[in-house]
Amino acid sequence: MTSSPTPVRDGQASVPPRPDVIPAEPFSVPTPSLTRLANGLTVLSYHLPGQYVISVRLAIPLPLAREPRDKEGVASIMSRTLDEGTARHTSVEFARMLERRGVALGAGMGEGGLSVDLDVAKRHLPDALDLLRQCITEPAFPQDQVERHVATRLAEIEQEYAVPAHRGGIELWRTYFDSQSRSARPVAGQAETVASITRDDVVAFHDEHVRPNAATIVVAGDLTGIDAASFVLKALGEWEIGETDSPLDLTAPPELPDRQPPALADDRARIVIVDRPDSVQAELLIACAGPDRHVEGGFAPFPMLGFILGGAPTSRLDLLLREDKGYTYGLRSGFRPRRRGGVFITSGSVRGDVAAEALDLTLSVLEDARAGVTDDEIAQARSFLTLTAPSRYATADTVAEEAAALSFDGLGTDFADRTLRAIAAASADEVSTAYRQFVDGSWTVVVVGDAASIAEPIAALGRGTPTVVAS
Repeated sequence: MTSSPTPVRDGQASVPPRPDVIPAEPFSVPTPSLTRLANGLTVLSYHLPGQYVISVRLAIPLPLAREPRDKEGVASIMSRTLDEGTARHTSVEFARMLERRGVALGAGMGEGGLSVDLDVAKRHLPDALDLLRQCITEPAFPQDQVERHVATRLAEIEQEYAVPAHRGGIELWRTYFDSQSRSARPVAGQAETVASITRDDVVAFHDEHVRPNAATIVVAGDLTGIDAASFVLKALGEWEIGETDSPLDLTAPPELPDRQPPALADDRARIVIVDRPDSVQAELLIACAGPDRHVEGGFAPFPMLGFILGGAPTSRLDLLLREDKGYTYGLRSGFRPRRRGGVFITSGSVRGDVAAEALDLTLSVLEDARAGVTDDEIAQARSFLTLTAPSRYATADTVAEEAAALSFDGLGTDFADRTLRAIAAASADEVSTAYRQFVDGSWTVVVVGDAASIAEPIAALGRGTPTVVAS
């Protein structure tokens, strides 16, 4: 292959003029078409030309507090066994049907509820939706498969206690939330509750709670030539709503389950050390209250604050603890909204020999931010969040995931558009005020590390006497 010769003028190579840089156009998340079926199921169809693998996401609002206290984890076991056979097919037969049509299907429980994910080539969408219907409306829950998933979950719990970040997360929520709150305990249950779950428990929970009344199904991809809402109607239009106190009002937004903000522990502002003898690293987890997506004044300041404090290599925490001190590979901060309320959390691993100093510096950075952020920091956060938005929403599965997640909060993807516009217009004063609204210096701190070497230096910081618990 030969290249074109460089133009020569007066014995010297000429340099072509630099093209003008045109600012990017404001980005908008695609707008869906909306249909509500007679059983209350909301259908959101996103036409994304060129995306020939269709992403389907079914979101069923289902508060974890509905689990029986002694059977916590039953919702997760139920979600994991939805595709383990149906009334018509054994688990092996059902798996083969998924494979023949190239369907990727999975399900899981989160704080917001039950999510079922399905990805399939466009030409197989009707068949895939029928398979989705079968696993949602007529799952078999075979005894041996329920027992297998219970055993798997018990093994996961052992693994979670062995991994410092997971072990720290368990202790963080146990310390931050009131002990009577479901939020204080793992989403997928604890060993003593999971071990008691039977097939009858799974069947009963499914039959009582998996309903279409307030559910949302998202279909995203290239929908040229197909009517996604009609396909969903054919597959799920007969899904029964169960008993209701009053007829469904299809002209009103879906009525989501009532969720009160989780109760917080009165003594949450303290330091807990999870002892891991001889550990050469320490895991830091620091939390305080944060907003939900319905916060007054809008949610836009909080992604910006996460970026500024611990969301990039240029963040305040990384510049100090990674670049200047060399204590860590990186710490991350972010606001995690929940259905009601939220949490601001900072976490990461540091060298064990500097755990106390790293903790003190991290808390100082977070507390000093109450004095405000700078215009330069706002400009960097604005550029990153707005200019990378097109790549974040570049695929059908990302759009579907976002739409389904927002539906748990009674929101649509127009929320993302509003937030991006607000980020583009946010000032340093507005963002600083939003931070001070939640961050008051009352920290829940969990450190996973060698208590024998870090407890005394942490106590010497003057931030409180740490409580030491076994790993």
